Order: sequence, then structure tokens, then C-alpha cells
Amino acid sequence: MSDVQIRAAGPADLDAVLAFWKSAAEGTSISDDTDGVARLVARDPEALLLAVRVPQAGTEPGADEELVGTVIAGFDGWRCSLYRLAVLPERRRQGIATALLAAAERRFTALGGRRADAMVLEANEPAHHAWAAAGYHREDQWRRWVRPLEA
Repeated sequence: MSDVQIRAAGPADLDAVLAFWKSAAEGTSISDDTDGVARLVARDPEALLLAVRVPQAGTEPGADEELVGTVIAGFDGWRCSLYRLAVLPERRRQGIATALLAAAERRFTALGGRRADAMVLEANEPAHHAWAAAGYHREDQWRRWVRPLEA
């Protein structure tokens, strides 16, 4: 994985992130649009972490980095929340998710966080295995309750 670096997303990354989620992430969110991701990046510039493949030495000049993974590591001062852990399908099982989660957990620790919670789709069985392999466990006593807010 020496060709992959973890960095925070910036405003110039929004379109690439949204396109990436369409091909690499399971499910959709009400906030999966330019305005939603822009608000996240503006409010907390370090929350959206990207795994990018960087051009190697000797690569053609001007070669762009390639987005290969994401995770949102949000901290509200109380809870450390993980969302949108996604890795490009052809790059899975190469340590990218592990590197993203390690970066997220370092961020949480530096901010004083005590426990990380992950939002994982119930029907996404491969994700259950990935999260368990990363040391996370399901808490069956909790359920998520939601209500969309009107603009």
C-alpha cells in the first residue's frame, strides 16, 4: 500500500467523492450531494478522510492521484462517529480500510474521543466482516431512529 496516502478532503474533492461513493459505497444518504458534502468539509475540514493513490516517481508528469477509499470521522465533542467507509472494489483487501480507520481513530484520540461508533448497513454482510476484523462489534441493544429535516 506504499502508493496510497491518507489526507483530508477539500472543496476541490467534492465531485470526485460523490462519484466515488456511487461506485464504491453501499446505499445512499440524504446528504449525498454537493451541498451536503460541502457543508461537512466547511464545518469540519478534517472529518472526511480520503485514501488516494499517488503517482510514483517516474510517472508521467501531471498524473493525477486516484481516490481509492473514504471514511467520514465526525466528532461532535461527545461522540466519535464513522460513516462512509468505502474502498474501490478492485483495491479491497489491501489494507486501505485499515489505514483509513487508523487515521480516523488517531483523529478521535487527539480530540479526546473515547469510543468510535460506526454506521453500518444491516444488509451489507461484507461490511460486517470488515468492521469485525477491525475490532468493532455490534451492539444489539441500540437502534437508529431518524427523521428527515425539511429545508
